[in-house]
Amino acid sequence: MRSTAETQEKIIRWVFLSGLGVSAVNKRFMPGFNLQDLMSQAKQQYETLQKKMQETVIEASAGGGTVTVKMDGRKQVLAIAIDPEAVKTGDIEMLQDLVMAAVNEAGRKVDEAMQASVGGMMGGLGLNL
Repeated sequence: MRSTAETQEKIIRWVFLSGLGVSAVNKRFMPGFNLQDLMSQAKQQYETLQKKMQETVIEASAGGGTVTVKMDGRKQVLAIAIDPEAVKTGDIEMLQDLVMAAVNEAGRKVDEAMQASVGGMMGGLGLNL
């Protein structure tokens, strides 16, 4: 037997894929279940998530702080700081590796932060993600 969350998730997918309007599906197949309210709530959660993604700023570093990257929740790099001493060594490959490591670490941290946000928000919708 399916849980309510699984059923709701399948219904939402079916509505989008079927091309039927939300109110038509709601009246026809689910009397007593207000799909429009659920869709409205999902839209509000989406807008809240978009705002949170813009406001979230993550910082990650590599090489003991030699390279630091700031990234927002949309994974846009906002800033890269490189310790001037790293440039003086002339080891470009090492510097490239540090930049890549810091960017990847920032992306991983953004994923974790957004997953925590999405998990909490989707819990309010009763969806199992």
